[in-house]
Amino acid sequence: MKYRSPVYDVIAVPIEKVRPNDYNPNKVPPPEMKLLYESIKEDGYTMPVVCYYSKSQDVYLIVDGFHRYQVMMDHPDIYEREQGLLPVSIIKKPLDKRIASTVRHNRARGSHDVDLMSNIVKELHELGRSDAWISKHLGMDRDEVLRLKQITGLASLFKDVNFGEAWRPIEEETVKE
Repeated sequence: MKYRSPVYDVIAVPIEKVRPNDYNPNKVPPPEMKLLYESIKEDGYTMPVVCYYSKSQDVYLIVDGFHRYQVMMDHPDIYEREQGLLPVSIIKKPLDKRIASTVRHNRARGSHDVDLMSNIVKELHELGRSDAWISKHLGMDRDEVLRLKQITGLASLFKDVNFGEAWRPIEEETVKE
């Protein structure tokens, strides 16, 4: 079967059926949000919001595009012009891969809140992902993963870490006088 990118199947989804995820660490400062609003006002939606469709809940969970979604939620002029419909492309991935997708999208264009990134690393660890997996899929080096794990302060995140033997305590010898 030939691969087909989700962007070729953009659909119009009522915004009431779209939900933000609870793990996105990306924050956009007010001046950039204003610019995003102006961009959507002037150019329309030029990029779809990437979502995962939860059939059981009949909702679309945002993977990427929260701020484009937020513009429509915050600005009645955009909502009315777009008739409450948000352009959505759908990816079909389990939660851990959706989290990784969110982070990759964000890192490719913005900055992150360190505490939220730490929580993502913790959540992926709790989902059974290794440091190597997290490093590879989130575009981080291993030191960055380690630093983010340290921020959470949870010892359980370090249970599989092999610490080096750069130093060993020396046993005190009895000194003969």
